[in-house]
Amino acid sequence: MFNRWSLGRKLGAGFAVAGTILLAVALLGYSSTVSLIENDRQVAHSRLIQAAFAALISQMKDVETGQRGYVITGNPAYLEPYETALGEIKKSFDNLRTLTGDNSAQQQHLNAMQPLIDRKLAELKRVIELRKTQGFGPAAAEIGNNLGKDLMDQLRAVVVASDQEADALLAQRARAAETSADWTTAVILWGSIAGAALVALIGWFIVTSLTRQIGAAVQHVQSSSSELQAAANQQATGAREQATAMTEIATTIRELLASSRQIAESAQSVSHIAEETANGARTGNGTVEQATDAIGGIRRQVDQVVTHMLDLGKKSQEIGGIVEIVSELAEQTNILAINATIEAAGAGEQGRRFTVVADEIRKLADRVGGSTKEIRRLIEEVRSAANTTVMATEGGSKAVDAGSRHFGDVATSFTQIAGLVSTTTEAAREIELSTKQQSTAVEQVNIAISNAAQATKELEASSTQTLETASALAALSRELSAIIRPQMALV
Repeated sequence: MFNRWSLGRKLGAGFAVAGTILLAVALLGYSSTVSLIENDRQVAHSRLIQAAFAALISQMKDVETGQRGYVITGNPAYLEPYETALGEIKKSFDNLRTLTGDNSAQQQHLNAMQPLIDRKLAELKRVIELRKTQGFGPAAAEIGNNLGKDLMDQLRAVVVASDQEADALLAQRARAAETSADWTTAVILWGSIAGAALVALIGWFIVTSLTRQIGAAVQHVQSSSSELQAAANQQATGAREQATAMTEIATTIRELLASSRQIAESAQSVSHIAEETANGARTGNGTVEQATDAIGGIRRQVDQVVTHMLDLGKKSQEIGGIVEIVSELAEQTNILAINATIEAAGAGEQGRRFTVVADEIRKLADRVGGSTKEIRRLIEEVRSAANTTVMATEGGSKAVDAGSRHFGDVATSFTQIAGLVSTTTEAAREIELSTKQQSTAVEQVNIAISNAAQATKELEASSTQTLETASALAALSRELSAIIRPQMALV
């Protein structure tokens, strides 16, 4: 389960464990330090109580010294320490009450001292009053009965007992302080050692796990980068081949455009020839009208008709050749349109518009092919009519009389010729219009091919960039593998 953790989670867990160990050591050290400080405070408090007891005994000595000095000398100046100490004794005793408020044993000592102090102060006051009223003898005798000495001895005994109890408490606290110090030292030392060892173990475990995980990821990246490099190379090669194919298609389209323009020019020539043929037919009709008035001019007109029919046959042959060229171009256009449709289908989304244009070109080529077949049929009819007319005029030249009888047939033939020429003219115009449309469509195909070629170049550039990215990724994976290889060797 730990191996499935993320890098941040593993590091966070390691730092959390290390922080917990440090926090535990810090809390234990803090607790021990607080205990030591409290123990020191208690020791200082006990010392302060001992000093207060000593101060109280010292003040009792001062009042006794002042009282004896006055008894011996009778000088009131010796009572000054006595009077001063009397005020301080009350304060010292109250201070001891406060200091020992948490110690019942010391309170008991104070309870035992209080009547002794009162009796001692009363005894001192009584002796001073005897010295004032009765003189030195009675006062000295009062001192000599050792009552004051016994009271002071009892006070000293109470103080000694208090000191002994305080010393025992100080010894106990010293032992507790020593134990606490040893415990603190042990906690800090062994806690730090254990924490450092545990942190080192966790760090080793995390590094080992991360090294394995990163190593697996690096191997996966290396494999993926190799596959990406191969795919990028293949894509770049395909893009270059596609660019070459698009260049060839563009060249073919330009040739087709030139051929379409040439077809347009030829169709325009056919249209002019058809108009000339129509003019000739109209001239023939005029000649037939004149022949009704002058039979004698039939021979001359027949010769002219023969000449025109021969020209018409030649022009029909020329038109037939042009129609063959148009038919051949239509077939080539249809084949190119099919090839362009196939190439556009291979180009995917970018070739969709080109597919539509190629389909329109193919339809236009089919229309041109149909028109050429119709023109070919009309030309054959024109040829047949021309042959018939030549034969008729030859027969007329041999027998003018027979020509006169068949004049109606000639007129009818000229009418048919005029109709056929009109049809030929319309067909030539349709060929010209269709060829212009074909030129426009080819130009659109040329533009589409140019756009497709540009897209292919961009695809080639993108493939090159992909290849460079794959190479950089492979180099990065090798560097990362080189970084973690020593750790993997240790693992």
